[in-house]
Amino acid sequence: MLDATTHHVSTDEQHRRTASCRIREITVTPVAFADPPLLNSVGVHEPFALRAIIVVHTENGHYGLGETYGDEAHVARLRRAAEELIGADPFNLNLIARLVSQSLAQDDGQGGHGTGGMVTTTSLDDRVLSAFNVACLDIQGKILGLPVSTLLGGCVREHVDFSGYLFYKWANHPGQEPDRWGAAVDPAGIVSQARIMVNDYGFRALKLKGGVFPPDLEAEAVEALHQEFPDIPLRLDPNGVWSVPTAIKVGHRLESSLEYLEDPCLSIADNAAVRAEVALPLATNMCVVAFDDLPPAIEAKAVDIVLSDHHFWGGLSRSKLLSGMAETFGLRLSMHSNSHLGISFAAMIHLAAATENIDYACDTHWPWKREEDDVIVPGVLSIHEGRVKVPTAPGLGIELDVQALARMHQQYLDCGLRQRNDTGYMQSIDPSYELKSPRW
Repeated sequence: MLDATTHHVSTDEQHRRTASCRIREITVTPVAFADPPLLNSVGVHEPFALRAIIVVHTENGHYGLGETYGDEAHVARLRRAAEELIGADPFNLNLIARLVSQSLAQDDGQGGHGTGGMVTTTSLDDRVLSAFNVACLDIQGKILGLPVSTLLGGCVREHVDFSGYLFYKWANHPGQEPDRWGAAVDPAGIVSQARIMVNDYGFRALKLKGGVFPPDLEAEAVEALHQEFPDIPLRLDPNGVWSVPTAIKVGHRLESSLEYLEDPCLSIADNAAVRAEVALPLATNMCVVAFDDLPPAIEAKAVDIVLSDHHFWGGLSRSKLLSGMAETFGLRLSMHSNSHLGISFAAMIHLAAATENIDYACDTHWPWKREEDDVIVPGVLSIHEGRVKVPTAPGLGIELDVQALARMHQQYLDCGLRQRNDTGYMQSIDPSYELKSPRW
């Protein structure tokens, strides 16, 4: 196992160490981990989720970790970028960003989004840069003896709050045994799932992934959650598959039940039309997913909350830039989640810890992952009372488990999946399933 700990060093020692720090080698390893049959607006999760693990090694013996999407096209881009970064200074984040962009100059930008087709308009450069930015900050922290949260400006909170992420789901993948969560295909099933989230993890906010069943049924599930947990803030995310009239109707119905409504419609214009008619705040991780999206969204008054995601926005450094823009224009922030492992979780925690206006509980898929499915040494990251203590060891504060990485790469090779395809998997089970937007 590689050791992520170091000691605080003097200023002279810091200068000496950083002067000899160059990137010597980068490995990009795709991995797979078990994923439950979670339903969403474009289909259902496949039996395995894919991620790519980045390990950046320096000449002076340090290493940094990054994690991102594992689709085959994305992995190919990561490897091209990695070749450009050999010999670069991991403290020169501007150079790192330029070299990544240079590696993508001839790329068509198609494919490899890793989000099941739900979010496809993110910046290609930022999507590839993100894992390298995190890894370089991890290296910086280890060399300087400082946690990444300090490099991002310092902690404004010692714990980061997360929301319990509820999904409609089947009891099992076809041919597999039922999992511990059981089925959730109606309001009673969603409430039962929420009880596990609250009892086992202490979540003090809950989010339901919608866009699966007719909106009235999903509104009924939210109302059942509100009745069961009257003091817990609730969110509903239809993933942009409602029409404007449907979103306005359901928005009015749930004004007293929801903390905010996330992406009722897909476009900035449609969400602006909904926001003009309902009192609920609107959040997004679909119509504002890159810096180019901010001016039209702000002008249209389409959303109140941007769900930041460092995998979309170019890593932790550019996510801090987003937080400054949000503060300037009166937007609030939370954090979006995709199926992830411990490296991404640690990065999310450091970013939220150092970003004052990420003041809503953040999303996470962490409870849906099996404990044995990770590439980091366990014991650092855990959810208690709905929150996670911010690591204080240098860098991200986590260690790579080399044996686990090899095991999960073999799992990737064995599972046969090379891209995420929620729609294709659903259609293999239900040939009549059609992808529609808006669906209702």
